[in-house]
Amino acid sequence: MRLLKVATCHLNQWAMDFDCNLANIKESISRAKEAGAVIRLGPELEITGYGCEDHFLELDTVTHAWDCLKDILLGDWTDNILCSIGMPVIKGSERYNCQVLCFNRKIIMIRPKIWLANDGNYRELRWFTGWKQKDQLVDFQLPHDISEAISQKSVPFGYGYIQFLDTAVAAEVCEELFVPNPPHAELALNGVEVFMNASGSHHQLRKLDIRLRAFIGATHTRGGVYMYSNHQGCDGGRLYYDGCCCIVVNGDVVAQGSQFSLKDVEVLVAQIDLDAVASLRGSISSFQEQASCKPLISSVLAPYRLCQSFNLKMYPSGPRKIKYHDPEEEIAFGPACWLWDYLRRSGASGFLLPLSGGADSSSVAAIVGCMCQLVVKEIANGDEQVTTDAIRIGNYVDGQYPTDSREFAKRVFYTVFMGSENSSEATRSRAKVLADEIGSWHLDLNIDSVVSAFISLFQTLTGKRPRYKVDGGSNTENLGLQNIQARLRMVIAFMLASLMPWVHNKAGFYLVLGSSNVDEALRGYLTKYDCSSADINPIGSISKQDLRSFLKWAAVHLGYSSLAEIEAAPPTAELEPIRSNYSQLDEVDMGMTYEELSVYGRLRKIFRCGPVSMFKNLVYKWGTRLTPSEVASKVKHFFKYYSINRHKMTVLTPSYHAESYSPEDNRFDLRQFLYNARWPYQFRKIDELVKDFGDHKISIEESINQEELGVASDGRGGMGVVAAGAGNPRVGM
Repeated sequence: MRLLKVATCHLNQWAMDFDCNLANIKESISRAKEAGAVIRLGPELEITGYGCEDHFLELDTVTHAWDCLKDILLGDWTDNILCSIGMPVIKGSERYNCQVLCFNRKIIMIRPKIWLANDGNYRELRWFTGWKQKDQLVDFQLPHDISEAISQKSVPFGYGYIQFLDTAVAAEVCEELFVPNPPHAELALNGVEVFMNASGSHHQLRKLDIRLRAFIGATHTRGGVYMYSNHQGCDGGRLYYDGCCCIVVNGDVVAQGSQFSLKDVEVLVAQIDLDAVASLRGSISSFQEQASCKPLISSVLAPYRLCQSFNLKMYPSGPRKIKYHDPEEEIAFGPACWLWDYLRRSGASGFLLPLSGGADSSSVAAIVGCMCQLVVKEIANGDEQVTTDAIRIGNYVDGQYPTDSREFAKRVFYTVFMGSENSSEATRSRAKVLADEIGSWHLDLNIDSVVSAFISLFQTLTGKRPRYKVDGGSNTENLGLQNIQARLRMVIAFMLASLMPWVHNKAGFYLVLGSSNVDEALRGYLTKYDCSSADINPIGSISKQDLRSFLKWAAVHLGYSSLAEIEAAPPTAELEPIRSNYSQLDEVDMGMTYEELSVYGRLRKIFRCGPVSMFKNLVYKWGTRLTPSEVASKVKHFFKYYSINRHKMTVLTPSYHAESYSPEDNRFDLRQFLYNARWPYQFRKIDELVKDFGDHKISIEESINQEELGVASDGRGGMGVVAAGAGNPRVGM
């Protein structure tokens, strides 16, 4: 037997906070060594933090990274343990995203990333270049102060692996696992048994199994040990890196870390018998044949042994059941952990939420309540950092600390119901009951006098007084009166967030939370600079359908039973007067259902459909119940209002990224914000198609065939009719 103990980890790094990041790296190495591991893998760009973005263009960032690495190498951190450490490196005129492999206070090899992540939320080609010289390792001259400090002038740099006396080890960095021809395939043929994947992978609903299947597939048919490390937490932006470091052996998961956690450092250790890898490879004839004619990959010789022979005290880790969270749990725990990181690192004293008693704001309130529960739980488990942060934020004195989530919520969470003559007693009551269940400091106020003052000011200025549509006003008047209420609530929310701590003799300020969902943003069903404008929004990339499922789950599992009643209530903005024959409803206002919005969103973003392609595909998807002309009307209606309201996305509150069809304009969904909302060319093409089709529905047999295509689809629109999968929340994975 060749017994090898390996350690991987996830770290809660903070972009550009080198002290924090270095401390976490050292702590993870210490824990790995204490456990007896001889390999320690850390996440991608762990010294700087993954989310530095344009700070990577600053020479200071690279210099500081070298300084931190020097600090590690000058101590005993790398004694008798191979450490893979992520950082940016400049070689000549190029900047590379690298894994620096260190052992016994020396740098053995620097492995630059070959294939860079450059879609969706990722822009690595903006800051780095991919390594192109795959056929050789080149000599890299270390920076002078590093060279002097560790008495080493140069190091092999490039694509290759490290050949120890008893095994071979190689790095594969994040995106490289997912390319059509991943490096681990040819590395395995060259005898590499241990693969180290350092990653910076963010959370997205229902995404984890895609990642785990890739690790399993990498070693299932070719054998090997696949180690995966990731960041975990909010490192300063919209993404939450969801950890879940793991170790896979020959297709079996033998160790899996948490996906959501408040811990700054989590280390995962596994004991491996490398003879199991050799045995599997030797039993696969096709592997043997391909290995016999493989292209040779460069290697670096390391004259050390990592393995131990048969030892009854070292028991190999066995397969374990993979842990997956339900989507409702993901919505609870991911944004809750993201909010905690943002709160403790921002200098704020808490959160303030305009709580309307509706589904969206109640979802946000429940997530903050979940955050408070997680904090109290981690304190009970003895986490010193969480305890220190909670004492500071909650302003505890005399050795006190949070022991009850409701009591903690009272210190860090304000909710405010801003009612008007258009508000119902039902929503007012729901808001108060939920606030009591969570424990927030709840305020209830009426904004009618402020609204009336603004309307009177307008009347004094113009001589006209606008009326609601139900009272005989025009659409313009009706919309203007709704916007006045919505925007005043935003102003009041920020005033309270800045002054309520002063009222209660507390230092600091409160962060205002937004509560618009991804579907409303896509349609533009929100007022620019209303309560959708906040400091941060934990649900801005979550669909209405998922939020409603979350509310039902949270009513039971978080203990906020009033959420069940809130979920059952029809969505309404309550910005128009309630009459016996009229009550404002969101889906009526929008002219489309939330379910339809999710379909439009997935077709537009994930399946890359313009108006004409969307129409063609929806004729198949909805053709059994709608005529082509009815489908055309729906598609035109969506694109009209999507394009009219696209400008709102330019000022969308920074939101937790959770959904693959988010219209967030900052980096994920890059499009113009001034459209010709008539879409004359595209809509004319649709009209021509409608005329060609005739105004009849498609047959049942045709519909069934298309639905079967949707079930078989992998969610990327590569086969069949893409609309068949457009209602599937798993598409876009």
